[in-house]
Amino acid sequence: MTSKLLLQIRKYILATYSVKEEHPWASDPDNAIFRDPSSDKWFALYMSVKRKNLALRENASRTPERLGGALDDFVSRRNSGNEKDDTLSRRNSGNADDTVVDVLTLKADPGFIAFMAGQEGILPAYHMNKNHWITVLLDGTVSLEDLKLYIDKSHQLVTDTPTKRIYEAVKKVPKGTVATYQQIAEMAGNPRMMRAVGNALHHNPDPEHVPCYRIVNSQGRLSGAFAFGGPEEQANRLRADGIEVIDGKVDLKKYQFKGTTTKTTDS
Repeated sequence: MTSKLLLQIRKYILATYSVKEEHPWASDPDNAIFRDPSSDKWFALYMSVKRKNLALRENASRTPERLGGALDDFVSRRNSGNEKDDTLSRRNSGNADDTVVDVLTLKADPGFIAFMAGQEGILPAYHMNKNHWITVLLDGTVSLEDLKLYIDKSHQLVTDTPTKRIYEAVKKVPKGTVATYQQIAEMAGNPRMMRAVGNALHHNPDPEHVPCYRIVNSQGRLSGAFAFGGPEEQANRLRADGIEVIDGKVDLKKYQFKGTTTKTTDS
């Protein structure tokens, strides 16, 4: 039987983030990861482990921040024939050292990890970089509401990429205006990544909702024809927005977006 708490966590993750539950280990088919499709990074890992293994690793040296085949070697084998009960995910094979518990590993920022050190139910990450991940016991010690907050933060950390911020910045440029590459870089948090802006727009996966045709260079000139499907395509789209285009150029004094920018920069 699967614990009620784990069922609630799975339901929350799948409903909130529209991600798939992956079961990559044939030897532990119930263990699962949840991966964000946009970044292709996982943000939550559920597994069952022996409590003694968690205790042994509580003060272990830092391990590489990766999820690979080696993890399979550290995941405790379930005792075949040991019936799971439904009491807050805790199962016991009769030996206290072999108590099997459900845990959830999540990404977290170093400040949060330091703040939560020693809190009941929060452990140093199991077989992950302990500066960037935590492992949470799913035995009822940590409430479902707190778990949801930790899951949300983990998802935010793996999806907050420069490319995503660029696309979000472009979405803020309203119809009837244009923005420069420099402007989008500043809005995305780093004025030095103008080249990254151009690269992201060239690979725009969702042009219907990310209007990259509204982005021009610092002189108001339009981009090359290859990026928009024809020599006049960007100009046509801008004109449809009510923007005047003369000789492949837009008057920035008249049409430039006056939106605010953020002063934060990438580390």
